[in-house]
Amino acid sequence: MTATTDKLHGELITSIEPDFKLKDIIQSIPKEYFQKDPVKAWFGVITNILAVIAGYAMLVYSPWYLLPLAWIFTGTALTGFFVIAHDGGHRSFSNRPWVNDLVGHIFLLPLIYPFHCWRFLHDRHHAKTNMVTIDNAWDPWELEAFNSANPLVRLFYRGIRGRFWWLGSIAHWAILHFNIEQFKENEREKARFSMIVVLVFAAIFFPTLIFYTGVWGLVKFWVVPWFVYHFWMSTFTLVHHTDPDIQFFHPEDWNQALAQLEGTVHCSYPRWVEILCHDINVHIPHHISTAIPSYNLRKVHASLQENWGSHLKETQFSWALMKRIVDYCHIFDSETAYKTFKESRG
Repeated sequence: MTATTDKLHGELITSIEPDFKLKDIIQSIPKEYFQKDPVKAWFGVITNILAVIAGYAMLVYSPWYLLPLAWIFTGTALTGFFVIAHDGGHRSFSNRPWVNDLVGHIFLLPLIYPFHCWRFLHDRHHAKTNMVTIDNAWDPWELEAFNSANPLVRLFYRGIRGRFWWLGSIAHWAILHFNIEQFKENEREKARFSMIVVLVFAAIFFPTLIFYTGVWGLVKFWVVPWFVYHFWMSTFTLVHHTDPDIQFFHPEDWNQALAQLEGTVHCSYPRWVEILCHDINVHIPHHISTAIPSYNLRKVHASLQENWGSHLKETQFSWALMKRIVDYCHIFDSETAYKTFKESRG
């Protein structure tokens, strides 16, 4: 056995031995939670489409003073589109690869995401979660890298690590997803295909939208909902693995099981957000196994609480939480996890 459990004052305590493996956690999860259910999968698709339609109906018919509420709802519903594509990317939507690819491409189109490009980069995040300089999702810079960057890059990094965190996923999208050099040779054909699909869609969609609704229509029906989507995308992905108490590791010190179990955060959001976004916030199970469909994440989280509860980090979304993260989690430190920009200046 690589893990033992006992009770102390009614709380589950898990002691982990050095040879602890991710498979030990996976084996503790009931096998039925890995099973795909086409009815649940397509029900999620239909309800999400209806939510987006409702959001756009609100945008069309709402008076100007209700537009902010309509934008927030519509952008959040569009975030659900990303989560559906996310299941497709992890092959947890369908047993048929072509269905996963088709669903992934279709539901990322309104967000102008090239599906395979995102999928390949996201797979690397899962393979090297919280490995400093390797993980491509919110990995903190080391002090040497920060100091050696040019002033504009340092200013940019300060912004997205600070009060402009909500723009972080836009930068990630723009810098990485359309750069063919980011992909291995055996990935590039599919990456190019996804880029072409997105560019053709954009070349048709945006001129058509402007022609029929004008520049204000572009802003009203796409730009603002897209920014709301990226607010959630940036917030979810930042909170998933960032906290003053969560350590990133160099490759030689990294342990896959601990990185996924203890380096991932379960954060509760307002229930309407969780429903529209298919429980993407229930994130620890997803890092134990990407094969778990989104509609089973809560069941798996309950199983993890029962078996590995002392290792789970759970929190509640609040502006105080975001302030704690963006005011402190700036520069990687091998001993204290993070240092602030001010502390890093010595």
